Amino acid sequence: MGILKKPLDKIEPKQMKVINNPKGEIYKFLKKSDPCLPNFGEAYFTSIFHNETKGWKRHSKMSLNIVVVNGKVAFYIHSEEQESTKKIILADNDFCSLSIPPGYWLAFQGVSNFQSVILNIADIEHDPLESENRDLSAFPMEINL
Repeated sequence: MGILKKPLDKIEPKQMKVINNPKGEIYKFLKKSDPCLPNFGEAYFTSIFHNETKGWKRHSKMSLNIVVVNGKVAFYIHSEEQESTKKIILADNDFCSLSIPPGYWLAFQGVSNFQSVILNIADIEHDPLESENRDLSAFPMEINL
C-alpha cells in the first residue's frame, strides 16, 4: 500500500472557521489552498441510519475531506501498518471536519437517533478500482477515544 502520509495519531478533527452573520452563520470547510485538497475530484453526500455501520473501505489514491452536516457519526480509522484503530465522533454542531489520506481503512456508524448526513469532498473522482472493501469484523471498532 505504500507509506502513509501521516501517523494515525495525527489524524484529528479540524475546527472549521465560523463567520457570524445575523441572518445565519457561514462555515468555512475547505479552500483551494488547503494542503489536504490539492485537486478537486468530486463532492458527494452519504447518509447513515442510527446504529448502522458502513465500511471498511480503503482508498489507495483518494483523500477524504469529511464534515457531518446533519446528526452525529462515529468514524473508525484503522492503520494496518500501526495495527491500531482510532475512533473520532463528529456532530453537526461541532463545526469540525476530518481529512483522511489514502491508505487508511475507514468505517462509520450512525450515532444519532435519526438519519445522519455526511459530506465528502474528495481530491479525485470515484474509481472503484482504486479502493477495496473488507467485512466489518476485519478490524476492531469498539475502542476508547
